[in-house]
Amino acid sequence: MHAVIETPTYLSDAKSAGVTDEERAAIVLAIASDPAAGDVIPGTGGLRKVRIAGKGRGKSGGYRIISYYAAADVPVFLLALVSKGQRTDISQAERNVLRAVVATLAEAYRHGVASRTRAGGSSSRE
Repeated sequence: MHAVIETPTYLSDAKSAGVTDEERAAIVLAIASDPAAGDVIPGTGGLRKVRIAGKGRGKSGGYRIISYYAAADVPVFLLALVSKGQRTDISQAERNVLRAVVATLAEAYRHGVASRTRAGGSSSRE
């Protein structure tokens, strides 16, 4: 299992789409089990679009999750959620913004973890 971070934007999207806590937990479990799931979205620096079935709706009526999986030492970031009925294409301008964000996301996470580990005086790996 891989660590997963639900970003504030993702959580807001999930709430707006009416995703239940049970569905959110299932989404996190599915992504944690297979962090490289989904199709890479061209021009985004490695973002993936993962299709997840909504409760009682199947994949075609479910959700599209935009995730970012950089490497084994960094969690999967859930960045956005779109209901099947909403638009699913990302404009080139949006892709450019997303590419800029993900270019620094993994490194910023690594730096934040390293600085907290140094501040704590010791480091331990699971």
